[in-house]
Amino acid sequence: MRVDLHLHSCLSPCGDDQMRPDVLVGFSALGGVELAALTDHNSVRNCPAAAAAAAEYGIGFIPGAEVTTSEDVHCVCLLPTLEAAMAFGAELERHCQQIPNRPDIFGRQTICHPDGPDEEYPWLLLPASDLSILELPAFVRRFDGLCYPAHVDREANGLFAMLGLWPEELDVPAVEIRHRLPAGVPDGLKIIQASDAHRLEDLPEGGFVLPLPSADFEGLARYLRLR
Repeated sequence: MRVDLHLHSCLSPCGDDQMRPDVLVGFSALGGVELAALTDHNSVRNCPAAAAAAAEYGIGFIPGAEVTTSEDVHCVCLLPTLEAAMAFGAELERHCQQIPNRPDIFGRQTICHPDGPDEEYPWLLLPASDLSILELPAFVRRFDGLCYPAHVDREANGLFAMLGLWPEELDVPAVEIRHRLPAGVPDGLKIIQASDAHRLEDLPEGGFVLPLPSADFEGLARYLRLR
């Protein structure tokens, strides 16, 4: 199965304005991706538009977010349904700081509604939440979702760069890499490669191959041996 489980839309302030949910899903589908996940920074508000686009293009879709923990570690959080994702997102926002966004400095944060005009999300989505990396997995499981550390081979907001080591108590089924697996990752975890695309030119042709039984959250959960 060709997948890309870490994509940013124009809601992420560091995401390009061209990364509208329908556009990034369409480009992913044209490139051969069969299952895509939208993971904007600390928000799921563009997941409805992405889900509608995935249904139109006939590919699988998983709603999610890239949550910044209180230690400034990025983690991919994926939810089983759009309804679960929206409930998760509403609760997540209560754990995030309300700092007004400065689009001239940080970039725009555009919410694209499937059946309505765009709007700008007012609070900056980049700052850390108050959820620690040890608290976040259990928080996500409250909504039947899963999470794992993002881009652990990257300096910026990677687990090893921020913490210096892998916490023994961290209860996750997988780890995400951009290019290579660094030393220190525990044995037994599934390895997921993803693009972390913020611009259309970042989208890889064909995505990344995972042996999933189906192009949906259930298929991913089975691959991770959570079902």
